Amino acid sequence: MKREELGDLAAFLAVVDERSFTRAAAVLGTSQSSLSHTVRRLEERLGLRLLNRTTRRLEPTEAGERLAQTLRPALGSIDDQIASLSEFRDKPAGTVRISTNVYVARSIIWPVVEKLLPDYPDINVELNVDQRFTDIVAEKFDAGVRLGEEVDKDMIATRIGPDVRMAVYAAPEYFRKHGIPQTPHDLLGHDCINLRLPTLGGLYSWEFEKNGRPLNVRVEGRLTFNDVGIIVQAAIEGHGIACTPEDHVMELIGQKKLQRVLLDWCPPFPGYHLYYPSRRQHSPAFRVIMEALRYHPETTKSGR
Repeated sequence: MKREELGDLAAFLAVVDERSFTRAAAVLGTSQSSLSHTVRRLEERLGLRLLNRTTRRLEPTEAGERLAQTLRPALGSIDDQIASLSEFRDKPAGTVRISTNVYVARSIIWPVVEKLLPDYPDINVELNVDQRFTDIVAEKFDAGVRLGEEVDKDMIATRIGPDVRMAVYAAPEYFRKHGIPQTPHDLLGHDCINLRLPTLGGLYSWEFEKNGRPLNVRVEGRLTFNDVGIIVQAAIEGHGIACTPEDHVMELIGQKKLQRVLLDWCPPFPGYHLYYPSRRQHSPAFRVIMEALRYHPETTKSGR
């Protein structure tokens, strides 16, 4: 294969992945017209139409989609091998891209990365903060972050945080007015603050467990948010009972701004994990970040 033919294939894949000549051109650092010419040249050489273009949409044809599926692992392998060449440098180098949520980015990843930066001046870190479940392979991330029980089985997972525990709480004034629930079933008689999940858009079903017996409760209330921070604030202001990870509210509970209930119904479960494809060969830069983030139970958070 000639060198320019490999370049044409890479350009075509960028157009398919971005579903736009304009965005693909920006990613590749070329002009839209040049990129359009490259794809037409590839179609002429293959004698096949690879893309269906309209004024509003750009989609691969059946042949184009099959070619894209063939190119992704092949070109991805080339990228991985090139990245691995940084082993021959004096220090690890390159960009590490991680998809995560706001809480993990602020409380777990950034404190670790901040300490690494002075010792590894050639490593660049990109944290993409998003509440949805990102396809890290399709969107070309080195890794993502999920709770241990949510990591797909075909991924490798490295634990980066302690066990997580949910907390059910409200303002003390709310409980003085409406009483304290003694079991999860009692929540059905209270005004609860719902969390709308960022993935499928449904409401979070509050999960409980006691003596090995799980129990899910779909609560009701006048308020629904898709952001934990607003949920906590609404609870402080007395608008109802909330349920979020305890790390978000432990300080507020200690300050008596919030009161916790149903503690014996909220056992710990596996915390946050960094996950990544098992088939991908990662760069030395990624391995530095991964090892620094690896959670050691005997080490306190402040000593990480």
